[in-house]
Amino acid sequence: MTINDIEPRPAAARAAGATARPPRASSKPASSKPNGQWKIDGTTPLNGNEEWKQVDNGLSVRDRIEKVYSKGGFASIDPTDLHGRFRVWGLYTQRKPGIDGGRTATLEPHELEDEYFMLRVRIDGGQLTTEQLRVIAGISTEFGRDTADLTDRQNIQLHWIRVEDIPEIWRRLEAVGLQTTEACGDVPRVVLGSPVAGIAADELIDPTPQIDEITSRFIGDESLANLPRKFKSAVTGHPSQDVVHEINDVAFVAVEHPELGVGYDLWVGGGLSTTPRLAERLGVFVSPDRVADAWHGVAQIFRDYGYRRLRNKARLKFLLAEWGAEKFRQVLQDEYLGYALPDGPAAPKPRAQGDHVGIHRQKDGRFYVGATPIVGRVSGPNLAALADLIETHGSTRLRTTPHQKVVILDIPEDRVESLVAGLDALGLSARPSLIRRGTIACTGIEFCKLAIVETKAYATAAVLDLEKRLAAFDLPHPISLHVNGCPNSCARIQTADIGLKGQLVTIDGEQVPGYQVHLGGGLVNADRDEAGLGRTVRGLKVAADGIADYVDRVVKRFLAERDAAVDETFAQWAHRADEESLQ
Repeated sequence: MTINDIEPRPAAARAAGATARPPRASSKPASSKPNGQWKIDGTTPLNGNEEWKQVDNGLSVRDRIEKVYSKGGFASIDPTDLHGRFRVWGLYTQRKPGIDGGRTATLEPHELEDEYFMLRVRIDGGQLTTEQLRVIAGISTEFGRDTADLTDRQNIQLHWIRVEDIPEIWRRLEAVGLQTTEACGDVPRVVLGSPVAGIAADELIDPTPQIDEITSRFIGDESLANLPRKFKSAVTGHPSQDVVHEINDVAFVAVEHPELGVGYDLWVGGGLSTTPRLAERLGVFVSPDRVADAWHGVAQIFRDYGYRRLRNKARLKFLLAEWGAEKFRQVLQDEYLGYALPDGPAAPKPRAQGDHVGIHRQKDGRFYVGATPIVGRVSGPNLAALADLIETHGSTRLRTTPHQKVVILDIPEDRVESLVAGLDALGLSARPSLIRRGTIACTGIEFCKLAIVETKAYATAAVLDLEKRLAAFDLPHPISLHVNGCPNSCARIQTADIGLKGQLVTIDGEQVPGYQVHLGGGLVNADRDEAGLGRTVRGLKVAADGIADYVDRVVKRFLAERDAAVDETFAQWAHRADEESLQ
């Protein structure tokens, strides 16, 4: 079989932006208990959120921000725009300082929020130039009180942004090719991509053209600007499978087909939050020239068949759970592509960690250097100094990663150690401890209105403490520690060796900020045969200021009890250990 043996794409195949209106309902009988699936139940909104999205999905709010709200100030903003449509442009109101986590679930949004915004800069594929980085740094310093966080979605988040400053911020970002369009909201969000795309010596394919086609055709497309909920995407051409594909709504993982060459294995329906579910393979092979169409087909399935009545059931994972992979593939082919995709093999198990930390030779003989801050926290001045450092070492390119890391590209061999020393001086370690390397944290109660517990500060303190406590111990594998401020799992707690979910906990009879503990989760990597979700231990809670004590205790028990003969990992041990060992 060759690619020419596959039925050609029909001339009438759907193009981007064909319609901004909901599709007609099918002739299928309506469900007795409608879920708000447009093609089955019709398009009548079943809740207030769906009502305002049909009136105005959010793309047009930019005009009001620039012409009305930036001039009238925070008090002039329409509440529906503020709490809904602003998200489509990467803007959320941040949490008002001084409101404790116990009040998160009892106060209304307007009582929780401050008159400042979190701004998410969209960085598809994590690809940045030093010029772009310097612009972000300048915005952080001038408008965001120096705040900046590297996220686990390859974005950079800023805080303390005023609505009056947003038009100027957009002007500066767009002048260097950056945007905040659809960085949040019920839309196609940032497309994750391999941080070493185009430069890794061992990559199967450079996914950059596929990511560029998806974003250029579909980001800002009115026909996809009202999805049931957020839609997360990932594309990688690297054998380490470095884009956490198992927890994305749609993902393309490079694979070599024995007859068709290198293309992609298509996964759909992953997501975490309070109902975690790992994505499933559809069992198809997608050639590079068909990735954007396949992505578009999956996005349209979500738009047309996704559940809209209840927001806690509105992710694609719930539709996949009902349909199964076989039906999903059939609908994709029959209703959206107009041709059958060939069967394809699964990608082999990764041979290396996918965070790209450390020093690695590129395919052109130069080097890339992956470095980690502590839990993604950086700053405007820090980012500006990083841009200067990179340029003085002969490069203008860097990447963000899905692990809150940064990768510097194109460094000559004789400049590597000088760069590493400079990174260390900025708090970015290319040779971090395994604890620092494996720890990530969400925004937490410092800025997030959903949070119950602080994350960044507690996780940072724990990392620094654990580096001392565990310095004399030889950890056989990295230990991933993910700290989340609420149940929504932005920091992927169910897929960490040690995942901490923020909540109020009772310890010694007193209610304090703390975490529920998940143990033994993880995505497929060099140390795992397959992805899996962590286990919870009944009654196992940790106080917010007790992270280091707990991790120190459980890691030392793992080292004492692990089966070294089979090179047992922490996750394997955590799933077989008795509950007493895990306390």
